[in-house]
Amino acid sequence: MSTMLILLGICIVFIIYSVSLYNNLVSLKHAVSKAWANIDVLLKQRHDELPKLVEVCKQYKQFEQETLQRVIAARSQVQTAREGQDIAALGIAEGMMRSSLGGLFAVAEAYPELKANQNFMQLQTRITGLENGIADRRELYNDSVNIYNVGIEQFPAVLIANMFAYAEKPLLEFSAAEKTDVDMKAMFS
Repeated sequence: MSTMLILLGICIVFIIYSVSLYNNLVSLKHAVSKAWANIDVLLKQRHDELPKLVEVCKQYKQFEQETLQRVIAARSQVQTAREGQDIAALGIAEGMMRSSLGGLFAVAEAYPELKANQNFMQLQTRITGLENGIADRRELYNDSVNIYNVGIEQFPAVLIANMFAYAEKPLLEFSAAEKTDVDMKAMFS
């Protein structure tokens, strides 16, 4: 009888511990989802601001159309990757976006009338704020992903993670844009 009680006690402790591990994994998964949602909001806001910026620049007939086309193309790629939640493609598209925005603001330096345009200045400030927010939220997202990935690989949680098909999540890396980030912040200032 006492052996039965001991076995029952061990089973109860094991079940409680397993439920606790599972609940922790669920929390980690939702932290990653929340961090992604925070980035997604800012990406949508920037997506909405870019056509306004392009329109303001188009008012200056001599403004370089190739530069505007690069911004429009990058915007489209970011949108496609964002909607598909393709983190790797988003990182590449963000690199293109940051590069094309940096080019746009660099070209704008040659147009004093454009730089003096109130709409342009407001959009530049708004987009700068969104870029900074995306960078901050990307850091939070990558921290959440790292904690999640470590959590699903640690023993004994890995047993539960494998049982419930928890898969590793990718980090959001902007590759080539990392080097231009500093340059863009200087341009936006």
